[in-house]
Amino acid sequence: MTIEFIGISVLWLFLFGYVIVASIDFGAGFFNASTIVSGKHHIVNSVIQRYLSPVWEITNVFLIFFFVGLVGFFPKTAYYFGTVLLIPIGISIILLTLRGSYYAFGTYGAKGNIGYTIVYGITGLLIPASLSTTLIVSQGGFIVKTAAGAIDLDYYALLTSPFAWSIVLLSLMSVLFISASFLAYYSSVAEDKEALRLFRKYTWVWSFPTLITAVGIIFEMKRHNPTHFEGILSIWWMFILSFLCFLVSLWLLKKEKYGWSFISVMFQFAFAFYAYGISHYPYLLYPYLTIYDSFTNEAMAYALIIVFILGFLLLIPSLYLVFKLFILNKPYIKKEKV
Repeated sequence: MTIEFIGISVLWLFLFGYVIVASIDFGAGFFNASTIVSGKHHIVNSVIQRYLSPVWEITNVFLIFFFVGLVGFFPKTAYYFGTVLLIPIGISIILLTLRGSYYAFGTYGAKGNIGYTIVYGITGLLIPASLSTTLIVSQGGFIVKTAAGAIDLDYYALLTSPFAWSIVLLSLMSVLFISASFLAYYSSVAEDKEALRLFRKYTWVWSFPTLITAVGIIFEMKRHNPTHFEGILSIWWMFILSFLCFLVSLWLLKKEKYGWSFISVMFQFAFAFYAYGISHYPYLLYPYLTIYDSFTNEAMAYALIIVFILGFLLLIPSLYLVFKLFILNKPYIKKEKV
């Protein structure tokens, strides 16, 4: 096992943590906003607010660790991704700022403001869509060299690519599916039968669109990046395991085993997420950048690995305390509806 492989593995772990935690957060905000339109806000508001209140400030810790580590381990990514993704990532930062601001305004300021709630929900879907641009561009085919020798993003190719839109759709479907699955479990712990019934329905609704878009990406990958597609075929068994976890999660949902159902969903995405990363190995940005020709010096690498492991060991107990004291604390989540 090389030092480069250890470095990218640590980063991938933090990115997976962000995918799960942020998906729950983004989806909860969207469900909170969408139920205002459907007239079901009174059903979900209590459950969603009690989840969001203690965790909305810490969701982006995983993302910060990932981007800092990406530039630290692989300095050349600052030039390549920083240049071509300046606008998409800039939009993501603006949306993250708006989302945090409107949640603070809506929760601690003008409580019950429908406008703040709707903006918070909409940005929850726009953020994963804009962040998914990084994964899209990393597949190659969207970067062009200018006459001056610089690199730029081909926005026309990006916006007209079926492959790009399939990844955007998967990011949206995944957010809603992961979030609904967790909130169904959370509602069961809170013994809120109305919210449980609704989130259980949402889990079923968004489950198969998630599967369909995931399969669609694989077919689009064959045409867009044959090298990555061959990598996917070489570890097909991981995707099969992901599919089996998907089926198990729905079976457990039907059996009303909501906690185990959500755990199966996490394993489903873990297998698919790591299979995607392994099949793309060793490229960070196809075909320009690999983990070997852009890696930092060895001393810096070891220092970063130690810092990130210590950070992870600090972050996990912190999250455990948040869940223990708030998220899964029955006296907290079973208070009267707000």
